[in-house]
Amino acid sequence: MTEFEDEAIVLSAKLHGESGAILHVLTENHGVYAAHVAGGASRRMKAALQPGASVLFRFRARHSEQLGTASVEASGSGPDVLDDSVALLGLQCACLMTRQVLPERERHPGAYYALSALLGAFVAPDIWPAIYVRYEAGLLEELGYGLDLSACAVTGSRDDLVYVSPKSARAVSRGAGEAYRDKLLVLPQFLLSSQGGLIAGDVGRGLALTGFFLERHVFHPHNKPLPDVRLRLAEALADSTKPN
Repeated sequence: MTEFEDEAIVLSAKLHGESGAILHVLTENHGVYAAHVAGGASRRMKAALQPGASVLFRFRARHSEQLGTASVEASGSGPDVLDDSVALLGLQCACLMTRQVLPERERHPGAYYALSALLGAFVAPDIWPAIYVRYEAGLLEELGYGLDLSACAVTGSRDDLVYVSPKSARAVSRGAGEAYRDKLLVLPQFLLSSQGGLIAGDVGRGLALTGFFLERHVFHPHNKPLPDVRLRLAEALADSTKPN
């Protein structure tokens, strides 16, 4: 018997049968979980099962390999982004990427806290795009594929880091990488420091950077492309000039 209660963030809910739903959540202490929620199709449950909503998740399964059942109790609504189409796209993308990137039933409290912070940032249109890029970088870190931006992979210098090697995911300085710039990925300065600031196109370059490694390490091994919602978000934010 597997049974627990945990704080969780709703990632998706899909109608199942006449009145139920299959719910995916990211829990604080147990990772991504899926479960059947009886009555999940009802109007009463609609708000609690919206992507980004905070819930108290009570899970129960007779055997550990079973889908299991759950009851949920709303503990906080998700961000109000219905009037902002790009923020709504960002919310949908964050929830879908979390569900598809993190292995199920594997504890990732860091991802839970990072997603909570991102959801809180959606109320600020000048802030969330850069935080979203950092969130994807954090997902890579959670999986063991984190970017090493501490020093130049070639010289060891910590100064003027402007590229990332697509082979090693390590930073490269301007001087060491200039001759190979066409083969390197651009490193936006806001990923090095919260005081790095943004210039036009930095969010798009950040998404290109994290997307490259997410595709390589997560989606390509399963013969899948980056999700369509991720591609649409990158297109929407390609020319973002919003400061961080």
